[in-house]
Formats: sequence, structure tokens, C-alpha cells
Amino acid sequence: MAKLTIVIPLFNEEDSLGILRDQIHESCTKADLGYEILFIDDGSTDKSWQILSRLASDHENVKVIRFRKNYGKSAALAVGFSEAQGEFVITMDADLQDDPYEIPNLVNKLTSENWDLVSGWKKIRHDPVSKTLPSKLFNYVTGKLVGLRLHDFNCGFKIYRNEVVKDVHVYGELHRYIPALAHLSGFKVTELPVIHHPRKFGKSKFGMDRFLKGFLDLATVLFISRYMRRPLHFFGGLGSLFLAGGLGINLWLTIGWLQGEIAISKRPILFLGMLLMILGIQFMSTGFIGEMITKMYSRSDSYSIRTKLNL
Repeated sequence: MAKLTIVIPLFNEEDSLGILRDQIHESCTKADLGYEILFIDDGSTDKSWQILSRLASDHENVKVIRFRKNYGKSAALAVGFSEAQGEFVITMDADLQDDPYEIPNLVNKLTSENWDLVSGWKKIRHDPVSKTLPSKLFNYVTGKLVGLRLHDFNCGFKIYRNEVVKDVHVYGELHRYIPALAHLSGFKVTELPVIHHPRKFGKSKFGMDRFLKGFLDLATVLFISRYMRRPLHFFGGLGSLFLAGGLGINLWLTIGWLQGEIAISKRPILFLGMLLMILGIQFMSTGFIGEMITKMYSRSDSYSIRTKLNL
């Protein structure tokens, strides 16, 4: 079994694939690292598939999976993770901005300091300000909310122990939060500065809308990691807040009415109190339904186990 499985998702990167494979081979051979490369063709419409087919034919440690259409980076990584057999798994982009000669440094950082995941940090980035400034805000907010201080959550250049990629479930666009998901599952996560090159061929496949989607996905990560098995704590907390506010408003109106003030029916704030009470009851009901669903499927829950002895 290869020591490294290098998972590379790609979409329309025909010009860089051969160069990337050669650089990976040179880097791993020089460091005496056994490796296999797993390319995930995410529905490319250029000549990427023809080039990948040739590489797989010429090199037995090059493996290729081709999607019928473009599903996105998270889908490509999820399939790559499920197929990865190496003791360690490396992910990197196919556009030559990640430097394959950093692979030995990532392996050394992971093994010598006993980390579970080492994320690359593009300390010196060759991207426009329109990408770097929102990225800094994105990383700061994510770090604060998740409790993991990283400079670059979204860097695609990472190394994992195999058990991490088998444990962390990636879907939608949650590939940005793999370090956060691993951290919240109890794995040890750190980062390492890596060289970042300017893009040589083609253009970026990501637009500005990824930052809005990124913060929505962050809400998903926080919810599923903290409340997946106790939904009533989330919905019930919000429901209690709304219900208490509604009851307080209506109680205040009732006391005023008993003291001879203006009739309750002529107070517009009455409708706010009623709305808050209805919302409170709805949120709490949603929480109870979530608890029943969780109870129904609790026997099939999977937990991240570090070690077993005598089992």
C-alpha cells in the first residue's frame, strides 16, 4: 500500500496535468515516499480526460475517476477520500498554484509532531485583493466561532491521516471547513506555511459568491457539530426566548388593562406579543420533532473513536 494517496480534484485543467504529475513524482521520489495519485475529473469539458487517460496508461500509480457532470469540489473530495488507501492523504489543486515540492515538509510536520491534519497556509499569496481581503475576514470569523486559529482554512493543500478522511463527512460546499470539522470531531489540527505560485494556465473557477456561501456553510458546520444530537437545545432556546418575550408583552398589557388603561385591542404591540408567542411555540415544537427523529436514529450514530484496546 502506498504511503501517500494524493487526491487532486480538477475541472478543465488540461495544460497543467502532465507538469503536475511530473513534479509530484520528482518530489516524492527524492524524499523516498511511496505514493499514488488519484485524479478526480469533475466533469471537465476540455481535453483533461484524454490527458488523464494517457497518464493512467503510462503510470500504474496514477488513478483517475471521472464524473459524468460537474458536481463541485466537495463531491470530488468525498469520492477521493472514500477511495484513498494511503496511510496519509494529501489534497492539492490541479492548477499548479500548490507546490508539490512542499509534500515532504507536510509529511514531516504531520509525523514528527503527531498531528492528525496539517493545513497549508499561503502566507504569501499571488491572488488579487478582491480575493485576499474577504479571505482574511472569512478566516478570522471562522476561527473565532469554531475555536481553531488558522490563517487559511480554505487552502486546498493539506495532509491528513487516513482515519481523518474516513471520519469527516464532506458534502455540499463544506470542503472549506474540513479543518473545522476535523477539529470539532476531536482531531489535532495545525497549519504550515507553503509556497503559493501564480496561476499559469486558465482562470479561477470560483467567484465572489463563494464568500456568501461560505458563511452560510459556516452556520451549517456550527449547527451540525453542536446540535445534531440535541436539536431541542437550539430550537428550544430560541423558542423559549420568543415565548418569554411574547408572554412578557401580553402580561404587561393585561396589567395595564386591569389598571384601567386603554383597551388591549387598541394597542398595536398586542400583535407583536402574539407573534412572538406563536414563533416560540413553533420553534419549540420543531425542537421536539427533531429530538424524536434523533431518538429514532440514535442507534446508528457514529462517533469518532481514537483507540480500542482488547476488542
